[in-house]
Amino acid sequence: MDLNDARAAREILQGVSEVTPLPHSRWLHELTGRDVRLKCENLQRAGSFKIRGAYTRIARLSDEERARGVVAASAGNHAQGVALAAATLGARATIFMPHGAALPKVQATLGYGAEVRFHGLGVTEALVAAAEFADETGATLIHPFDHPDIVAGQATVGLEIIEQLPEVSTILVPLGGGGLAAGIALLKSERPDITVVGVQAEAAAAYPGSLAEGIPVEADLGSTMADGIAVSRPGAVPFDLIRQHLDEVVTVSEESMSQALIGLLERAKLLVEPAGAVGVAALLEYPDRFEGPVVPVLSGGNIDALLLLEVIRHGLASGGRFLMFRVRISDRPGELMRLLTELAQMDVNILNVNHDRGSEALGVREVEVALQVATRGNDHREGVWRRLTELGYDPS
Repeated sequence: MDLNDARAAREILQGVSEVTPLPHSRWLHELTGRDVRLKCENLQRAGSFKIRGAYTRIARLSDEERARGVVAASAGNHAQGVALAAATLGARATIFMPHGAALPKVQATLGYGAEVRFHGLGVTEALVAAAEFADETGATLIHPFDHPDIVAGQATVGLEIIEQLPEVSTILVPLGGGGLAAGIALLKSERPDITVVGVQAEAAAAYPGSLAEGIPVEADLGSTMADGIAVSRPGAVPFDLIRQHLDEVVTVSEESMSQALIGLLERAKLLVEPAGAVGVAALLEYPDRFEGPVVPVLSGGNIDALLLLEVIRHGLASGGRFLMFRVRISDRPGELMRLLTELAQMDVNILNVNHDRGSEALGVREVEVALQVATRGNDHREGVWRRLTELGYDPS
């Protein structure tokens, strides 16, 4: 495969996918000293880059194949991309989603006209069911990343980047199964001066082990908020391209991802899912590592509101802006007021207070107070902790 495959896919996608914006980020420029532009695929139709590959794949099916329908397995972005592409092309779509898939993503997939069936507890199990359905019905399986048409469609993101910013030096790409990273890495066939870096979550990084072995191998995945790139085994098609063209794979922590998401919300006014924010997380962890201009690809913005609340709290805590602690005080009038007054004098904003007298571990006339407070950053939080200790509160 080369960039001509991407150019052919772009012809197919004319009038279907959006040419997403590439705005400058002053916040990340100040942090890194580099020109940083954000490729906003979170603003793409159906909320992610997935429509590009899904539409390209389904459009290249014969009329007879489309008449038999398509089937896919996904917990979110791929489901919506396939559902929208199938509806646009007049094909019936059946999507297998794991039990417990986020309700907004299920509703969005249904809203595009697909039939949703639930199977298993993860995408791997759902994919097995989708393959069985394809064998039984003759429907075409639309794999989320392991097909040349999928890679060619995703590669159109790379074409847009070099047209919008010809002088780009580094592109940071979320890396899961590998379709998007492989597609963008095709740029190297004509632009060897560009560095393309794949970014994975530390807890769910399958590519480093597979690249070391020289073949796709199964990896044990830990828990990560970046479920969109938590893929245990790279696809054969993208793996070969990534091994040829990708310059580097880096991993990022959960803390960096949550801080990246909050930064994008607060500073760039962009809603991005954790998997889509890993490129920005890489800049937070390695601000001096990448040559500019740098383009992190914001691959998607489909995030469940409940997960968003959890990620925001996690990010505020890791950034020193949210603190939870417990202290024991005497069960006497005025003691709680004294504690709250001390906190007010330290410019701490109190979010929640829980007063517990019932624990067996407490002494006579002792009360445990659990507090959630907002602080201004790590230095302020450490100062609050130090002052509480000096006052004899022994926070924990």
